Amino acid sequence: VGHGDQEHKVQNTLKASVAFEGVGLHSGQMARLVINPAAAGHGIVFKRTDIALGNTLVPALWDHVERTALCTRLINAAGVSVSTVEHVMAALAGCGIHNALVELDGPEVPILDGSSAQFVRGIMGQGIHRLGAPVSAIEVLKPVTVTKDGATATLLPCDRLMIEFHIDFEEQAIGRQSRVLDLRNGAFVRELCDSRTFCRRVDVETMQANGLALGGVPGENAIVFDGARIESGEGLRHSDEPVRHKMLDALGDLALAGGPILGRYVGDRAGHALTNTLLRELFATPGAVRRVECDMAMTARLPGQGLVWSEIPSNSRRVA
Repeated sequence: VGHGDQEHKVQNTLKASVAFEGVGLHSGQMARLVINPAAAGHGIVFKRTDIALGNTLVPALWDHVERTALCTRLINAAGVSVSTVEHVMAALAGCGIHNALVELDGPEVPILDGSSAQFVRGIMGQGIHRLGAPVSAIEVLKPVTVTKDGATATLLPCDRLMIEFHIDFEEQAIGRQSRVLDLRNGAFVRELCDSRTFCRRVDVETMQANGLALGGVPGENAIVFDGARIESGEGLRHSDEPVRHKMLDALGDLALAGGPILGRYVGDRAGHALTNTLLRELFATPGAVRRVECDMAMTARLPGQGLVWSEIPSNSRRVA
């Protein structure tokens, strides 16, 4: 194998640090997030820079997830937590970044525009740095399914990452939506990364009464559906933006597996907690999963391979 071949089956990080600043969706608190390069084998780890003492490192791993319905919160043994990690995790996974130290000076990742697009633009703007160590994937070997309250999440064996999602809402403007995506060749960046978080008007009032969604501004960082009405400031970026966002969330939550997944994820009305339950079930089921060092062909099928800057959606795309 020549040196050129070796280069394309290695772990990646960023070439330089990139910073983002903004309000947290649920806390309403301003925070600054910096994605820093890290060495091979480091993985994705968050660091709370606003906490001076004790263990401030929070690994981005499935077994550090604290169960919350509305976002994905990571917590370490010292009780230090980082909330709403799903969109930045989706961006890192979708861009093929395996190693990074993500510094955050508050309790919650900035929501930015409610999608992963700004994170993707920031990461891609710095460029990808290839590290001299092989990349390994999490290969699903047998089907695993979890169900709760009419929602289902499944992982099936597949030689690449596929995400299939089905949603069904009473709101006329959402309704029933389904989509399947093969995550090879930069598909996340083209098809999913600019789809924004959404909720129903009835949920906003409930969340805010419970001290959540305090940073949410319809049109700036979330889409709010009220029956047939859409409050988004710019219309929809895709006619099926809600189901695409659920797929983005699923990628971010699956990115907590500890490596890129080779498998087909099927979500039916699933959310953050159920996808995490699915990962816990996957790793608890004997013979359901193995870590495998990727050869050239496998590496070529991972998300983030074949990314092209010109395919990153611009800020202004809209369809409705």
